[in-house]
Amino acid sequence: MAIDALTLVLFALGLVILVLGAEALVRGASRLAVDFGVSPLVVGLTVVAFGTSAPEMAVSVRSAFASQAGADIAIGNVVGSNIFNVLLILGLSSIVAPLLVSQQLVRRDVPIMIMISALLYAMAADGTVNRFEGALLFAGVLAYTGFAIIQSRRESRQVQAEYEAEFGGKNGSVLWNIGLILAGLAMLVLGSRWLVQGAVTIATSLGVSDLVIGLTIVAAGTSLPEVATSVMASLKGERDIAVGNVVGSNIFNILAVLGLSALVAPSGVKVAPEALNFDIPVMMAVAAACLPVFFTGYVISRWEGLVFLGYYAAYTAWLILNAGQYQGLPLFSAAILYFAGPLTALTLMVLVWGQIRNGNRSGSSSGD
Repeated sequence: MAIDALTLVLFALGLVILVLGAEALVRGASRLAVDFGVSPLVVGLTVVAFGTSAPEMAVSVRSAFASQAGADIAIGNVVGSNIFNVLLILGLSSIVAPLLVSQQLVRRDVPIMIMISALLYAMAADGTVNRFEGALLFAGVLAYTGFAIIQSRRESRQVQAEYEAEFGGKNGSVLWNIGLILAGLAMLVLGSRWLVQGAVTIATSLGVSDLVIGLTIVAAGTSLPEVATSVMASLKGERDIAVGNVVGSNIFNILAVLGLSALVAPSGVKVAPEALNFDIPVMMAVAAACLPVFFTGYVISRWEGLVFLGYYAAYTAWLILNAGQYQGLPLFSAAILYFAGPLTALTLMVLVWGQIRNGNRSGSSSGD
């Protein structure tokens, strides 16, 4: 079945409108929050991170409400976006400039991301994230936001200044910022409709599963705001924005995007067996890998960024090979499972051990 030009045009326009809508929403909400005295760090980790995830919210909720095919796109969009955010966005940002990671992210936000990734796997084990589980996830994002506001009182003046410089300031009137928010929301609704319709049509025409489309094209497209925000923050030397935006977005994707999708779907969000057996475990492994990488000197170096990019390329290649049922897939899978994975794990263990030993030496020297 051929793909008509109108479908491709609507798909592309939907993607563009999504990105522009997210940008308007982030700018309006961030400035409005700072104008009303909300902590700049909370703005960065919640309003900005959640705002850049607004395309995922719009696409996943509309998809889950539509049909079972839409449900595959919804779960694929969330899982694929989380994998994309860490491996590609942090990888690319750290290649631009090594990223410093705050201790708060390592001690609080990354463990939260790891725990809710594992929670998603537990909820999806029966093949469905039902409405009750969706309500629990959505309640979690409210609790996380409240906790972040309380903890923000302890942030340093340096961190405040960085977020203020990037997203704050008395830019525009209150009405102008509210107008930006409303325009952004309207563009997200329209863009998500065109993007989802185009994605389903393309998947059907090419014989590619809706899950794969959600994990790749839709996930990458809806993550473009995170790409722009993190790479620009890296270029400007902002300490926490690049990493905090990714971690906050991943938390929001699971708790709010999937939570709300499960709430509005007539029978919850169905989870395909291949997502449960492969893609969600990959998402969990990627989240867990952040902790030792971030812990080693609280810096994501350029070589670690290259490793992240390499793994995203390998993951995408696996999806393509699996979709086409290529004969070389078992060999490719074995290479990743028995060579690249253990080698990376061993390297991380050595780095963490070296960091611990250096810390102990520093403690002993100071004690002397």
